[in-house]
Amino acid sequence: MRRISALALCLISACTPAPRAEVTKGVALDGQSIAGPSQLAPFAQPSAIRAQRGNSEMARDFLDLAFRMESGRAIPVLSRFEGPITVAMTGDVPPTARSELSHLMSRLRHEAGLDVRPAPGDGAASITVDFVPRAQMRRAVPSAACFVVPGVRSFDEYKGARGTPVVDWTQLVQRNRVVIVIPSDTSAQEVRDCLHEEMAQAIGPLNDLYHLPDSVFNDDNFHTVLTGFDMLILRAYYAPDLQSGMNEAEVARRLPAILARLNPGGEGRGGQPKTIAPRPWVAAVEQAFGTRGGSARAGAERMISIAAAQGWSDGRLAFSYYALGRAQVTSDPEAAVRAFTKAAQIYRTLPGGAVHGAHVDMQLAAVALSSGQPAQAVQFADRAIPVVKQSQNAALLATLMLIKAEAFEAQGQVAEARALRLDSLGWARYGFGSEAQVRARMAEVATLGARGRRGG
Repeated sequence: MRRISALALCLISACTPAPRAEVTKGVALDGQSIAGPSQLAPFAQPSAIRAQRGNSEMARDFLDLAFRMESGRAIPVLSRFEGPITVAMTGDVPPTARSELSHLMSRLRHEAGLDVRPAPGDGAASITVDFVPRAQMRRAVPSAACFVVPGVRSFDEYKGARGTPVVDWTQLVQRNRVVIVIPSDTSAQEVRDCLHEEMAQAIGPLNDLYHLPDSVFNDDNFHTVLTGFDMLILRAYYAPDLQSGMNEAEVARRLPAILARLNPGGEGRGGQPKTIAPRPWVAAVEQAFGTRGGSARAGAERMISIAAAQGWSDGRLAFSYYALGRAQVTSDPEAAVRAFTKAAQIYRTLPGGAVHGAHVDMQLAAVALSSGQPAQAVQFADRAIPVVKQSQNAALLATLMLIKAEAFEAQGQVAEARALRLDSLGWARYGFGSEAQVRARMAEVATLGARGRRGG
């Protein structure tokens, strides 16, 4: 399940009041349709970077992903599809969804070796992607941005089967039909992100692990499209050595040989297998990112305290400092910068951590802009933008471009600022979806620039 989260773009809403700035800036949005796919900026489609960790570490991660639920419940046996996996879309399908699904299925075939194909027009699909209005979906699952359920083929079927063994993943021995539920009235990027994460879980592991730095199987939501690690996990999940119904011990015995065959570069490499984060730390995450003010800071400080007690030096410690920076960004910007800097130092030592570092740089760029340091804001944005393009996060890219444009304007580079704002619009449309949301983000960034020009 992909959770509703403020993590990916939390800075602007966290560090500014409700937007009041008029956004003229010479960028005409009136009368322009935000939703038209021809107006969305396309990403180049590079293959994911190969997994960069040792096989012994990844074997432990595989078992924790495959035999646990996000709730902590154990999954007694491996379940998967046996045979071709067919996919269909139903409901009010958004304009970009079919092309996004086509590209994703192509990646799954070529990078994970899976037999994934469109369902025949007159046949039932293995996986049905059902698009429903957001309000309907939230009434059923309030905390989800999108979700995946076994045993049914539609959102309506799910509502009728809730609470029964039919939709209980722990009761499955083999997967035959699964539904993915995604809002029909959301941005193109959210549709794509939901397809990537929920398709991966419909096909393979169901768990998310906070200690994975290079995966969408992580509730921090920093990675938005499937990574090289994810493709390796899915390829191993469907290795011929495994089959539905195997227990964890049976899979564990076969896994070293599977990973040695699929990822020879990971043999003999160091790496310390990680334990699953304890529930009190996860509860502290929910407090830090689900609240504001002192409660958010208390949650972040508890995250750091538990991380220290656990002896962590990985992404969970970095995420704890990131949370603290976010919680302090309005009340104590200097302390926030110190926390963000600690987070970035850890993230940049981890495989896949460049994406996380780019998120931190966006935070730091916004703080620099709002404190009257436009040249430094440009430096942070310039460091983050190439990474963000590679990771295909249009919402974050648009935000960085808008911050950089405000910084240009603060330095008197008005023409450059206008051009950059215009260039950002395609990414903003893809990332935010509606004209109102694009305008709101532009207004929030403009407020930061105005604050910086007033002297912080």
